[in-house]
Amino acid sequence: MTTRSVTLLASGGHYFEAPRWRDGRWWVSDIYAGKVCTYDEAGVRTEVLHVEGNPSGLAWLPDGSLLVVSMHERKLLRRTPDGEVTVHADLSAVCEHEINDLVVDAAGRAYTGTIGFAVAAGDAPRPGAVYRVDPDGSVHVAAEDVVCPNGMVITGDGRTLIVAESFAGRLTAFTIGDDGGLSDRRLFAQLGEPPELGPLPEVMAALALIPDGCAIDAEDGVWVADAGHQRVVRIDRTGTVTEEIPDPDGNGVYACALGGDDGRTLLLCAVSDFFAAAQGIDTDKATLKTARVDVPHGAGRP
Repeated sequence: MTTRSVTLLASGGHYFEAPRWRDGRWWVSDIYAGKVCTYDEAGVRTEVLHVEGNPSGLAWLPDGSLLVVSMHERKLLRRTPDGEVTVHADLSAVCEHEINDLVVDAAGRAYTGTIGFAVAAGDAPRPGAVYRVDPDGSVHVAAEDVVCPNGMVITGDGRTLIVAESFAGRLTAFTIGDDGGLSDRRLFAQLGEPPELGPLPEVMAALALIPDGCAIDAEDGVWVADAGHQRVVRIDRTGTVTEEIPDPDGNGVYACALGGDDGRTLLLCAVSDFFAAAQGIDTDKATLKTARVDVPHGAGRP
């Protein structure tokens, strides 16, 4: 596989997730700092929004409003272009555990998932669910029995949602209907045999790939952060791994995004120890790193 040079963009974060490229800047959630931030291409940080309930998934509505997942509150916050922040949707009545990543389609429908268990506390994995939030803020169960739904992307034609099922070691695809409903659940990629669900350390040790945050390119290839093996991989439309980029410092990689002026810069969110970051032991070890790739970002989302 091709060897890529990985360059440090910024350091000193608590734990970065949900990276996005928009308006010439990288946007990220620094979850355990409770902040949504931007970084320019020189690595200069600007704090945009404080989220008491820990921010995660980021996406934009058609009117330019930013949606932010408030993980512990199980809400989607909406920040308008002029900076007003309101609650776009409250999912606390439909899910017990925190919600995580987020993607929004061209019609303004948001898809997010509940992990289904207390992962930061080391609980044993249990299936979660994917929810659809319509533009009016109404919440609908879109898919159930999803094993730790994590990163989500939408293909360039807007018709397929791909969801990382972290503790099943797979990417699962759904057809998006005209009304935003999900159907035709199918396997997009399976990396190794999925283990029986049990104690979290045993499940993690058994997985050949733990798919976390994702990005999609112009060929509908999916870049996937492998939370268990200090790398990102690219998986093509046949479900085949075509490329691997390891973190040069041996840190865990938990999310990625495509962006830059030509769409060919891949941003990696890395940290030495997720559980230490989640428990507030290491609060300055997270980094953002970049690598140049061949296939740019296309019409897919995010």
